[in-house]
Amino acid sequence: MAEATFKKSTAREYFESLVITVILALFGTTFIVQAFKIPTPSMEDNLLVGDHLLVNKFVFGARGSIIDKILPLKDIKRGNVIVFKYPKDLTKHYVKRAIGLPGDRLKIVDKQLFVNDVPLSEPYKIHKSPPGSYADAFRDFFPPKPHPGRVFRGGDEDPYWYEDYTKNGEIVVPPNHYFAMGDNRDNSADSRYWGFVPRELIVGKGLIIYWSYETDSDEYRRTDVVDRVQQITDLVTNFFAKTRWSRSFKIIR
Repeated sequence: MAEATFKKSTAREYFESLVITVILALFGTTFIVQAFKIPTPSMEDNLLVGDHLLVNKFVFGARGSIIDKILPLKDIKRGNVIVFKYPKDLTKHYVKRAIGLPGDRLKIVDKQLFVNDVPLSEPYKIHKSPPGSYADAFRDFFPPKPHPGRVFRGGDEDPYWYEDYTKNGEIVVPPNHYFAMGDNRDNSADSRYWGFVPRELIVGKGLIIYWSYETDSDEYRRTDVVDRVQQITDLVTNFFAKTRWSRSFKIIR
């Protein structure tokens, strides 16, 4: 009987350990950290396609949760790399930089960003459009001048969204919203094109790159079974050759 009792206790201990591990993992991914990967070049050269991130989910609070009172919370600051649910499709997550805070006045003049009439120094941003390329009303000068015959026939994105928030040639960020932009300013689908990020959709702050694997953005768009098999084969075959070892455990700034 003693031996049977011992085996039963050991099995129970393993089961309890497994349950506790699962609970801690669920708690961690719900409130503390979550893993994301970068599928597009919109944050180059700070974040590259194939970077895998850990995101600090509690630093900005749990969006009204009771545990906010005991967490060492921080306010979202200009320049923070944030992860948020894309307002036009909540199944997608975007990684951008918080540029405009609630109440800020923003404008872009010939690629120079002004916040509250002050030119903003942005050492992290890059411009990859070739010299002499065409000027884009959203990319290089923003907000565009009001459209006299505004007509919107539906769809996910209103190209004239900015007109409701424009005053004296500037965008005014409403309360509890943020204006987010990619570091790769000439190749980033960000707030210039689809609008503000509501506070409640912000998941957390980029913390660290725990792994980086050389790939291209098209690979993440190929999701059928054959493509997945090819991707796994590539990973197994080229893990050491394509891993960007120098980016491992790089702090996100």
